Amino acid sequence: MARVPYLDPSDLSPENRDLLSRPITLYRAMANSPKALRALDGIAKFIRHQSGLNGRLRELAILQVGWLTRSPYEWSHHCKIAQDSFGVTESDIRAIADETAGRATALDPLARLVLRAAREMTENMTTSDQTYAALEKELGREHTIDLTMTIAFYNGVVRLLATLQIDIEPEYQPYLDKFPLPAN
Repeated sequence: MARVPYLDPSDLSPENRDLLSRPITLYRAMANSPKALRALDGIAKFIRHQSGLNGRLRELAILQVGWLTRSPYEWSHHCKIAQDSFGVTESDIRAIADETAGRATALDPLARLVLRAAREMTENMTTSDQTYAALEKELGREHTIDLTMTIAFYNGVVRLLATLQIDIEPEYQPYLDKFPLPAN
């Protein structure tokens, strides 16, 4: 049960009702602070719609954050988004557990590098010089910064989700059933 009420558009002033055009529980909770939600949504929209970073790589990085932090909300939402819109396969999703455990996978080297960067930033708050240099060589400076921002942003989102105790919408539960997170 969330620590704050889930708001509906009718609970908001007319100028803020657009904030719930995507009525996921995270946004319905964050609508208790419309300015904060607008700022959060702005960065999320940049990451998803304006960054030139490859969407598949972006989603793999987000999934790695969700896996490491054992965030059911983040994991389930991005299992769906990644598969539906960005070409991430079931095998890719299952490979995250193996990559995290240091086992070999069929993922391409760039995907493995992106996952490594997400693990390093999530566990150590930074990437190694070697990982950063490899990312910049493969992705270029702009997309390396976009990837770094994405990983940092979703590390913040999972903490927001956990602290506010945001519930998973029922339509996302099948993704947790199909791709269960490890026990804490």
